[in-house]
Amino acid sequence: MRAGLSDAASTAWAEIRASRFRSLLTMAGVVLGVASVILLVSLGDGAKRYVEKKFAELGTNVLIVVPGHSETTGGSMPIVAGSEHLLTLEDAWEMSRRCPAVKAVSPVVVGNGTVRAQGRNRDVTVLGVTWEFQEVRNVRADMGVFLPKRREEWGRRVAVIGRRVQRELFAGQNPLGRRLEVAGVVHRVVGVMEAKGYSLGFDFDDLVLIPVKSAQSVFNQEGLFEVVASARTPERLDEAGQQIRACLKRRHNGAEDFTLLNQDDMLSTFGAILDSLTWALGAIAAISLLVAGFGVMNIMLASVGERTREIGLRMALGARRSQILLQFLLEAAALGSLGGAAGVALGVGGAVGLHLVFPGMPLAVAPWAVVSAFSFSVGVGLVFGVVPARRASRLDPIAALRHE
Repeated sequence: MRAGLSDAASTAWAEIRASRFRSLLTMAGVVLGVASVILLVSLGDGAKRYVEKKFAELGTNVLIVVPGHSETTGGSMPIVAGSEHLLTLEDAWEMSRRCPAVKAVSPVVVGNGTVRAQGRNRDVTVLGVTWEFQEVRNVRADMGVFLPKRREEWGRRVAVIGRRVQRELFAGQNPLGRRLEVAGVVHRVVGVMEAKGYSLGFDFDDLVLIPVKSAQSVFNQEGLFEVVASARTPERLDEAGQQIRACLKRRHNGAEDFTLLNQDDMLSTFGAILDSLTWALGAIAAISLLVAGFGVMNIMLASVGERTREIGLRMALGARRSQILLQFLLEAAALGSLGGAAGVALGVGGAVGLHLVFPGMPLAVAPWAVVSAFSFSVGVGLVFGVVPARRASRLDPIAALRHE
């Protein structure tokens, strides 16, 4: 049996080498199909890792409280109007005092306004936050200091600016101690944030941060846009959420007129969406492998027709039908394997090359995709080689020898 398998493999390999051009044409579809699967899955997997990285950059173990009740969890932040109670600074203060599992809490006010300095102006997003915001959202001032820590200083007219704001308004100069008008109200720059760039579509370098009470005064807002908080440990995230919910319900007369969002839940939602996208991209690319399989079958059938006299001669010399069948199956499997190996090299090389040319493109070669694509290519060769192999093994030796 082992000798028969070895002879069939040797004969199949000899035929592939003897018909190099035809073999390359047969493998071309498999090569492109495998490379497409790897590239598209790498793109989807890279996008997922990119989102996970950006969420991590925005802080871990994060809980977000927004006014208005919504049953939806994860995904985009709900926009709810007409809630019975606004979220207030006192709510945020009580959360920090009454919730032992919560490490840091920062109220957030959001406004859009024109900032001016040194005769230049720029429209930016202005956030009113507290000192704890840097702990929750993982931002730091690498020049100067961050916003005041004491509650009594939440109304001071000071500002921390992003790197782009510094470049645009202060022409790259040291802005510390300089005047900055925020929506017509003069503030003094006390810090510049570290460069963070875009994260989930938001440019953290194009922000101005001011104390929360100052923001309420500047933008004439009584309530808060949201409250962000972080749990002490990942294991206490659910506990922190339960404590926040209980604390706010006590303050709001038992009404749950707010929505508590868990950043891990949002990440899971995005992850599930991107996983589905990755599988969809892989499935679309796999269709090209199926098309390549039909190409393998057609060319193998043509090969059977061309080699009819050879097959008849082998049968006349004592070759069994099972040996003919095995030879053609091994030939088809070899074409699938060689095409798969070349496709893996092309796909992985293409992914690495694209990443080098476009460093910002999220690409991550998934080992499971490489193994799956290669295995699928071998399977395609075997499955689509069955019909030609069966036809070859069922030829009548006498009729085959008479074939012109």
